Amino acid sequence: MATRRQFLNTSMTLASAAFIPPLAWRCSGEDPLIIGHGDYRYRILPDWGKLDASEFPVQDCHEMVQTKNGDLYLLTNHTRNNVLVYSLDGKLKNAWGTQFPGAHGLTLFDENGEEVLWITDYERHQVFKTSLSGEILMVIDAPQDVLAYKDPSQFKPTETAIAPDGSIYIADGYGAQHILQYDPKGQLVHVFGGYGTADRQFQNAHGICIDQRKGKQPSLLITAREQQAVKRFSLEGEHLQTLSLPGAHICRPVIHREQCYFSVLKSKGVGNADSGFVLIMDENDKVVSCPGASFETDASEDFLYHQTLRVFQYPHDVCVDRDENLYIAQWNSGNTYPIKLERV
Repeated sequence: MATRRQFLNTSMTLASAAFIPPLAWRCSGEDPLIIGHGDYRYRILPDWGKLDASEFPVQDCHEMVQTKNGDLYLLTNHTRNNVLVYSLDGKLKNAWGTQFPGAHGLTLFDENGEEVLWITDYERHQVFKTSLSGEILMVIDAPQDVLAYKDPSQFKPTETAIAPDGSIYIADGYGAQHILQYDPKGQLVHVFGGYGTADRQFQNAHGICIDQRKGKQPSLLITAREQQAVKRFSLEGEHLQTLSLPGAHICRPVIHREQCYFSVLKSKGVGNADSGFVLIMDENDKVVSCPGASFETDASEDFLYHQTLRVFQYPHDVCVDRDENLYIAQWNSGNTYPIKLERV
């Protein structure tokens, strides 16, 4: 009788061969393919948001957010238009930005009733606060009074999170792996983290967000992508918890209502490099669905989350709209526009 580990290895090998070309995402009855588990199942809408690439090209589609009026903002590192603004039906409403070659992180924050964006650029080694129309309101440079950043090029920020009081947290996920806390005016307050394997350290501190669920004291969720884990910290930088997601190289955490969503860039152990999927956790930090991947209600100790259907190519972010549909932005995917997953 085959062992569980042998079964997992076999299923991973099959997963690497189970590629479904974008134009063939159909079931036998010509119905759109539905992926996911339990109450979190989705219909793939691959044509949503496609534009004229000669006029509105994308390179890496890094992240997306939805504003109060329902518009969807997509951040790409193509400097023809760094930001594309979509309506919910996938039509282009606006485009702006030509100055962010390393555009990576996109955070939306409601500042006393006015929404603003925070953009990280790891090639410019800077973080920008902008209006929704692209006006630059604040710039944060490499903190030269921190030893790790005596050479500003060592500062390669990947994400920001903004606390309720306006404090700014920056994850230096492609640089020294520090988490840097600033006050609302952009003055450095505290630095923690750094590269390593200890609870307080990171290997690719890729994403960060403020967790305000359950009526508890707000905390930070920070992904350690190469460690296949998400770590919880107090707002003062005290390590509180590590949640292991073995096999899943997760990008930033995205909280919507009581759930936390992740794009998984790739699966550990799967033959194809672009072996990503989507992972959803409930308010108790329990995985409840993995669209495009393996899933077990009660995962055993040796269970690996891994791609089982090649729907995605390096998914990099999840945006959740008001109707709980998902929009998946992808990195290194052949200049493709986001994929919409319609909740069913």
